[in-house]
Amino acid sequence: MEDRPRNLKAMLAAAKDASELMVDLAYAALYFGDHDMAEEVGDLEEKLSGLVHDMRAICVVAARSPRDADAMASVLQVIGAIERIGNAAVDISRIVTRRLGIPRALVADLSSAEEVSHRVAVREGSHIAHRPLSALELPTRAGMTVVAIRRGRDWITDVTGEEVLMPGDVLFLQGAREGIRVLRALTNAPEWEPPQPDGTVTELDRAIDILVEMKNISEVAVGLAYSALVLRDRGLASEVNHLEDRLDQMRERLEAWVLRAAAGEQADPSPLRGLLHLARAAEEIGDAAQQMVWLIEKDEELHPVLALALGDADEVVVRVPVGPASRADGESLGALRLETETGFFVLAIRRGGRYFYRPRPDVVLRPGDELIATGPDEGHALLTERCGFTLVHDGETGEDALLPVGG
Repeated sequence: MEDRPRNLKAMLAAAKDASELMVDLAYAALYFGDHDMAEEVGDLEEKLSGLVHDMRAICVVAARSPRDADAMASVLQVIGAIERIGNAAVDISRIVTRRLGIPRALVADLSSAEEVSHRVAVREGSHIAHRPLSALELPTRAGMTVVAIRRGRDWITDVTGEEVLMPGDVLFLQGAREGIRVLRALTNAPEWEPPQPDGTVTELDRAIDILVEMKNISEVAVGLAYSALVLRDRGLASEVNHLEDRLDQMRERLEAWVLRAAAGEQADPSPLRGLLHLARAAEEIGDAAQQMVWLIEKDEELHPVLALALGDADEVVVRVPVGPASRADGESLGALRLETETGFFVLAIRRGGRYFYRPRPDVVLRPGDELIATGPDEGHALLTERCGFTLVHDGETGEDALLPVGG
């Protein structure tokens, strides 16, 4: 807490990162049944609450005129949304800490979510032992990011590139499931098989499928909401509202299926509490995303600190066009393997004035398409190169420019 950043821009970036880390750890705690990890989400809530309090105080002090108040209102709106995301993560972690119960089939299905959690130990003699994280480039080599490290009984959640990995460390990662094989090869870990359902709750299959889809949609909605704020894009804001409507409908469908399963003679109703709890948290995350894009829809004045802070977060939002004759031109997203090779996750594709969110791997890219993607800053240049551009940073203005390769 004493290391809390002192300016609003840094606080916003730290709060965004903390809320997203809380969601990642909460789902990981659910997946691994890890009580200690779930408790760590509660500790992060204290850090986030402190940041939220300090940011609100700064906004009040900085609003010295009606115009200042209008601009700061947009910051307060985003702060409130970030706080809601963190609170939803705590709700997810309480499924573990309060032992609300969760069907084994859901844990198995989380292995097929678009972004998955993974856990691996650092072994003596492995490629990653005694090396700093920055030298490993895991986001671009495996499409996975270390979100936390357990070292003995201690937790490291503010993970930096300077962190040297020691034998015995347990890494918790988030990213593309295709990167698990690469990651485990780097750590000399044996091949890993995801958990399988035991077949005793097959009547819950449809409810569980809906819940995994809700997880995917809520996370994409948040990514698109941050994109809409950074890019001031009404089209993306409209997509977020559409996703939030879908989450509302899906929760209603899930509740109906859970009630039907509870009425079955063979179903144990105790794990069903966790399903309802998780659905409510996913919907809350979607509501927080909608709260952010309201600013774009209503043409509210956005304080410049929002775009600056969101651009300084651990994961940045970028818009990259597809250039003719580039590696991406005429290639499918699946074949490009952007998540494992650049660390970037494509949230949406803009084509001909329309947005296609959560594009499928078989979508073939065309010249003129624009990718809206989120990922680590170190992978930005790799992404632009695959789309036919060179990323050039202007040290004087602080702006990034895209130049055609060879131009």
